[in-house]
Amino acid sequence: MDPLAIAAVLAGLVALATVLGLVWKVQNGSARTQSCTESAADLVETLGARATLLQFSTEVCAPCAAMRRVLGTIASDRADVTHIELDLSARPDLATRFGILQTPTTLVLDANGGIRSRIGGAARPDVVLAQLAQLT
Repeated sequence: MDPLAIAAVLAGLVALATVLGLVWKVQNGSARTQSCTESAADLVETLGARATLLQFSTEVCAPCAAMRRVLGTIASDRADVTHIELDLSARPDLATRFGILQTPTTLVLDANGGIRSRIGGAARPDVVLAQLAQLT
């Protein structure tokens, strides 16, 4: 194969990998608003009066521990918000049901258990707080 063609193919692969990496970086930790057609109320014993932060984790997930602290702090600062963490290792059916492709993934539920938004990856506290503000 011609060295120039090899260099062009390699440059194209590097460009593609860079674009895919940037797209992943932008989407990781950002929230996507969802319609309230699906409910997760059957997964939790007690819903928060205003919102429930439903975190999906696994045992081997390093960012999950940091997300647990962030969501736990937010929930402890607000009496009307509850944080619940579910281990996908014990309940792999939930990954299929909710289309979870990465951990941590957090679903922001309204007072009735309806899914209002989804946060894939470790989110900053301001992203979570913005999603909670949309519920009022």
